Amino acid sequence: MDLNTTSIPALTADELRRLYRLLAAVRELDVAAVAWQRQGIIPGYAPELGQEAAQVGSAFAVDTTRDFVFPTYREMGVALAMGVDMVEYMSTHKASWHGGLYNPVETRLAPIQAVVGGSVLHAVGWAHAQRLDGADGAAITYFGDGASSQGDVHEAMNFAGVLKAPVVFFVQNNGWAISLPTESQVAGGRVAARAAGYGMPGITVDGNDVAAVVQATRAALAHARSGAGPVLIEAMTYRRGPHSTSDDPGRYRSLDEERRDGGTDPLELLASRLLSEGIADQQFLDEARAAGAAAADRVREGVMALGPRPGSELFEFVFQEPTEALQAQARAWREESEHV
Repeated sequence: MDLNTTSIPALTADELRRLYRLLAAVRELDVAAVAWQRQGIIPGYAPELGQEAAQVGSAFAVDTTRDFVFPTYREMGVALAMGVDMVEYMSTHKASWHGGLYNPVETRLAPIQAVVGGSVLHAVGWAHAQRLDGADGAAITYFGDGASSQGDVHEAMNFAGVLKAPVVFFVQNNGWAISLPTESQVAGGRVAARAAGYGMPGITVDGNDVAAVVQATRAALAHARSGAGPVLIEAMTYRRGPHSTSDDPGRYRSLDEERRDGGTDPLELLASRLLSEGIADQQFLDEARAAGAAAADRVREGVMALGPRPGSELFEFVFQEPTEALQAQARAWREESEHV
């Protein structure tokens, strides 16, 4: 099935400059977050070095007045591009609050999902429900090439195809399912090829080219909003760092392999285009990186200032109507912890 992209206008010079600022901000914050983990400021973090263009470009296409985004644990770049407060987002990595302190309804970003493939199911449910309500928005949900092998993803895409739910399945194929290369766990090597089996268009895009990602995602969202059903986008990129800060990629690939397979750095690719087309100069690029570094420093201060959440919240958000057993546990906790 083909996807109509001819009606999507080309990006303007102002949009390309905005995209570079976002890429620079994401890169600086991502690198800083890894350092924070090493310093003991946050207990863990999932880096996205090399995947900035896939995340920023797809989020740039979202209409936050009607669409809804369902992330995994690695979509910091999506959150930043959507304007989510980064201290509130990073609260999850600080272990201050599960899913993030930000308001999902206001930001249109669902809570951070750590269950592999879990956000995909939620996206289909939301998309089908809002369509039944007569709304015209679309969901976009993120997962990796490794998660594409999950049964939950199959079920979600099958339901979306049958129901013609307005969902964009955005796969970031970064070459690795933790330590397992894509070719060892995705038959045929392309997740997008599976889309035909679910009755939806499947497109592959250069995930390092932020402009190409924006165009593909805009076309996919327009297709979904129109009532034509779901779309699968596979953004081909490369995870340049570890799967998480507890991972050692040196155990399963060499530095030479990283340099060989990594492709063009997303920031360098856009910077080259801006300079060659006269859209920006080196001063603009340097200022964007400096602004990103300054923003990361502000986030660091905010994250360090986060205090612990009240322990009583452990029992407040479990059931809509608490069970007797849960109430008994809450009373026992208060007696032992608060002496009341």
